[in-house]
Amino acid sequence: MTTRLKLVLTCAWLAWLFNGSSPAAQSPKVIALWPGAAPGDQGEMGEEHDTTKPTDGQVAGKPVVRLGNVSKPTLTLYRPAPDKDTGVAVMVCPGGGYNILAMDLEGTEVCEWLNSLGITGALLKYRVPKRPGLEKHAAALQDAQRALGLLRQQSRAYGIDPKRIGVMGFSAGGHLAAALSNIYDHRTYPAVDEADAASCRPDFTLLVYPAYLTVKEENDKIAPELNITSNTPPTFIAMAEDDPVRVETALFYAAALRKAKVSFELHVFPVGGHGYGLRPTRDLVTAWPQRAAEWLRSQGWPGM
Repeated sequence: MTTRLKLVLTCAWLAWLFNGSSPAAQSPKVIALWPGAAPGDQGEMGEEHDTTKPTDGQVAGKPVVRLGNVSKPTLTLYRPAPDKDTGVAVMVCPGGGYNILAMDLEGTEVCEWLNSLGITGALLKYRVPKRPGLEKHAAALQDAQRALGLLRQQSRAYGIDPKRIGVMGFSAGGHLAAALSNIYDHRTYPAVDEADAASCRPDFTLLVYPAYLTVKEENDKIAPELNITSNTPPTFIAMAEDDPVRVETALFYAAALRKAKVSFELHVFPVGGHGYGLRPTRDLVTAWPQRAAEWLRSQGWPGM
């Protein structure tokens, strides 16, 4: 990578950091994922609302929106300014332990950053909390598969390149992004319309402090629901060594990618903990957006 390109990427990240999204960015478009009730749901879980309490901790001195009781999943498109639009899109999966969604910290703020790189951010509001009697990610994976298929099937209408659609996830959203990156050859729900015939395989994957990618028995191994193959998308991973969800979740996944001969880039920082999003702190781990932007460019996704 040239010095000039590194400077451009750094300036773009700093511009987003201090100014937020470009004032020329387009208004978000909200898309309902399902024409009726989501598959298997027997009614709403209660009123959707921000569950944040006054006693909940802040991140980098700012509060976090913790959205709960999501029964009507949506995909919200955040488009970059027309003169910056590269045609690339990234579906963003916020974390929250499959209980809530950190909608600003790991959602809207991420989409604004993607816009600064000329990338459309597609924010997935998937169903939480986990549905009784189902695996923690079952309903969320249905929503993710449906959303990626919609993006690809409607790519012309949405102004994106159907061959340059990635997925990005944080914490539990990182597990969801990894699940989607390996469970794409069949839908986990009955087909609804032609969008479910479109491929839901992401073209590339970014995992930021992902959770649940290892199991804690039998000497640790990759999560049993994930079958990493040579067709798993190229992947970027960032995590802190002192992350309480265990850095092994990134290390084991990266090792499985290497075994399958899938291209990946792994960044493990010494300190930083968990759940920082893009908000800068004094810990070096919060420089991961610069590394991710460089990886995206080196892979050729934003068209450079």
